[in-house]
Amino acid sequence: MEKSAKIYLAGHLGLVGSALVRRLQSAGYHNLLLRSLDEMDLRDQAAVAAFFAQERPDYVFLAAAKVGGIWANNTYPAEFIYDNLMIQVNIIHHAYLNQVKKLLFLGSSCIYPKFCPQPMKEAYLLDGKLEPTNEPYALAKIAGIKMCQSYNRQYGTRFISVMPTNLYGPGDNFDLQDSHVIPALIHKLHRAKSTGALEAAIWGSGAPRREFLYVDDLADACLFLMAGYDADEIINIGVGQDLSIRELAELVAATVGFTGRLVFDTSFPDGTPRKLLDISRLREMGWKAGTQLPEGLAKTYAWFLKSPWVLKAESAQT
Repeated sequence: MEKSAKIYLAGHLGLVGSALVRRLQSAGYHNLLLRSLDEMDLRDQAAVAAFFAQERPDYVFLAAAKVGGIWANNTYPAEFIYDNLMIQVNIIHHAYLNQVKKLLFLGSSCIYPKFCPQPMKEAYLLDGKLEPTNEPYALAKIAGIKMCQSYNRQYGTRFISVMPTNLYGPGDNFDLQDSHVIPALIHKLHRAKSTGALEAAIWGSGAPRREFLYVDDLADACLFLMAGYDADEIINIGVGQDLSIRELAELVAATVGFTGRLVFDTSFPDGTPRKLLDISRLREMGWKAGTQLPEGLAKTYAWFLKSPWVLKAESAQT
């Protein structure tokens, strides 16, 4: 991408989008097109059409999405499928109509079957049934992938789709009900430490295994792929190793300084037993993540301590 190119970053205030802004600015890209939800509702086709026609971006990073953990996916399945489908359809279609040079669509590792062979290769897409707790979200992301591939085939566009593993980092949503596992654990265990609790309840059995990628590493990978990847096939982005939720909870407890007992509540669902991405294709291209999990957790906790979330955690009753 040319340094002066007009780059539209959809979802720039979210976890992924804010990391992409940091990475693009650090690389010298200064012509960024940024719109908040108040300025443009990406579910509104007319608003998106007017924006693309007026601004004519050269490149697009599609990081906007409705996201959340197991509770949020189970509670709001209609919003998860509707919002994500509308956002993707509007942006991808109008990127084509306005001759965007290249678009990067951010998918998710939840697109793979629930009982997928491990590690999960890109070829396993649509090779089995999805995890029921996040099926609407996964189906929306799969539709986005297929839309990019269909437009490439029919119209000759350069729309690529990347599949990141579980993400965490500065700018995350730390709400206890609808966040993902790392921010929820940080919030809960910081609250437990602050209130002097002797134990903290963790949702699920602790047995499922997950892989985690620091969000600034994802942003770096996205720029790497935007510059050097043009294949129609999806490509995974991860770290190549995982750990159990129990091990993760213990690591987060050590990070925040909570020394009480961790109690695993098996009345809550576990979700997919394991989600480890096969990242051999990306490694063969010469990219690998630079942030180890303990370092990333420390950076994320430091951000949390300076954010409004810490006040909510410390003022809440256990």
